Amino acid sequence: MEIGTDIILNALWETLYMVSVALFFGSVLGVFLGITLVVTRKGHVLESNIIFSILNPIVNVLRSIPFIILLVAIIPFTRLIVGTSIGTSAAIVPLVLHIGPYFSRLVENSLLEVDEGIIEAAKAMGATPLQIIRKFLLPEAFASLVLSVTTATISLIGATAMAGAVGGGGLGDVAITYGYQRFDTVTIFVTVVILVLLVQIIQSIGNTLERKIRRVS
Repeated sequence: MEIGTDIILNALWETLYMVSVALFFGSVLGVFLGITLVVTRKGHVLESNIIFSILNPIVNVLRSIPFIILLVAIIPFTRLIVGTSIGTSAAIVPLVLHIGPYFSRLVENSLLEVDEGIIEAAKAMGATPLQIIRKFLLPEAFASLVLSVTTATISLIGATAMAGAVGGGGLGDVAITYGYQRFDTVTIFVTVVILVLLVQIIQSIGNTLERKIRRVS
């Protein structure tokens, strides 16, 4: 049994909606956590052993939880936030909590790649910690951060597909409901092809932007 193009297009829209909204909020959370993990570590501009010792294991724990388990485990919290635990809007809550800690590690790695000499030079010029973060740390790591966003986006696409297993909507939902449960291999093939194309497009855009930024800088 073949499904209509309108169902596929609607599922594609739901996937893009979930990815874009979750990426926005997850990026805000991830950037905040990533910067905090870097600047509070020993020897950095806002060194704080207490904050780092608390935040680091929390991020590790959240990153360690498989998304499908997180999706189910926080159903009461999701229902509290959006009023339901089913649908695309409900799926965004666990997606944000999934991608935020993951993205924070990517941000942390990107910022740690910045030459320590740049930070020392900024300190010597009398820059405040906030100025060092805004005018030195983030600009120097910008090209690497673009690739981090690309990686996070691709990870989110995979997570939205898993969200379909519990009624989250999107292409994953179509693949399971119309493909797997109805033994429609064509539908499964079409959804897989669309997901692969999405990943390839996003990766290509990310690689192109990263090369242009490095060339300019």
